[in-house]
Amino acid sequence: MNPFKPISISLSPNTEPDDIRLALKLLFQPWRWTAEAKSQQLESLSDLEREFRRYLGVKCAFSFNSGRSALMAILNSLNLEKGSEVLLQAFTCNAAANPIIWSGFKPVYVDCDEKTFNMDSEDLKRKISAKSKVVMVQHTFGLPADMDEIVNICQQNNLILIEDCAHALGATYKGKNVGTFGRASFFSFSRDKVISSVYGGMSVTDDLTLAQNIKNYQGKAGFPSFFWTFQQLLHPILMNWVILPTYKIFGKYLLILLQWFHILSKAVHWKEKRGLRPGYFPKKLPSALSLLALNQLGKLEKLNDHRKEVADFYFFSLKDGSLSLPLVLNDRENIFLRFTVKHPQAHRIIERAWRENLLIGDWYTSPVAPHDTKLDKLQYVSGSCPKAEKLSKETFNLPTHINISQKEVKRILDFLKKHVEG
Repeated sequence: MNPFKPISISLSPNTEPDDIRLALKLLFQPWRWTAEAKSQQLESLSDLEREFRRYLGVKCAFSFNSGRSALMAILNSLNLEKGSEVLLQAFTCNAAANPIIWSGFKPVYVDCDEKTFNMDSEDLKRKISAKSKVVMVQHTFGLPADMDEIVNICQQNNLILIEDCAHALGATYKGKNVGTFGRASFFSFSRDKVISSVYGGMSVTDDLTLAQNIKNYQGKAGFPSFFWTFQQLLHPILMNWVILPTYKIFGKYLLILLQWFHILSKAVHWKEKRGLRPGYFPKKLPSALSLLALNQLGKLEKLNDHRKEVADFYFFSLKDGSLSLPLVLNDRENIFLRFTVKHPQAHRIIERAWRENLLIGDWYTSPVAPHDTKLDKLQYVSGSCPKAEKLSKETFNLPTHINISQKEVKRILDFLKKHVEG
């Protein structure tokens, strides 16, 4: 084991050698970066959309350069009056709230359940108003929300249901894939999601009228710049071959410099932390990134089986300790994008682990993450979601991705037993 390489929960965690080789190959084939030049490139986009439709069992799927763009496409295709309210849960990322604001709508934050980390249906009922038009339900960390209750509330109040499946590709509720319950849903292929093309996303729907509107929106979006695509292709190569192997010595500083000089992109642009929209949203998915996503989609079952095995190991090893473990319900299949636990000293544990080169996760240290997001700019009112605010102080997450070995899991557990349960 490389003593300088951290055990990390993010930093392109899903990439395997075949993904990195593919990114390297595509880096030197710029004629394949967009689908504008040749019909062959159009096929890579249609292949990904077709395989996504087949996997979920839906009629229509449309690729975009991020989950944010995919959500914007849905919202702007619903023909809602500007200023309409979209209810979403707190204990989320600004990537979920910003597309609502950018599309001219008002986010209304709903508190979450402390056991499942998902939307609290009772608080949802309280916050529905005459201006409410959409409920956006999040399947946090790959743990499906209570869809029977959410669907029922939407039907009773004539609300459109959108599923945020950014964490949950492959999860099921009562045997049915998440992403197939609402009018539409969206997925993310970001660098630390279930499958990864560094940036990427998908809108799906069975509503043919809505699908036509999304298709028209996609057609007008255009592609990101060549340089933006170059940044994303370079990311898994530098991360896995240079930055992570030397992280403890100089790799982390190299990452900062590469992002500072815009050679690599950040997961969240500084503008997003202030409710502003970077110029590369909304855009289509470049063909090169669609090939990365398609390669990972073919490995989805393996990726999620590994996550479940690691989660089972965490459950077995931590069940009698002082950490509060995720709630597992028999009617849903969790994929555990991250294994999230609770402890009163969560932030102290995260800091201590990082000092030992264990980069355990901090989703989320704010009711609207990242921690330096300007909550007022995201229209979040402090105190409006007390359980989400409490969770942001008490949770941290452990890695489950494909590159976490049993030996590394044991090292994490040894750390927890020493510093948390000892």
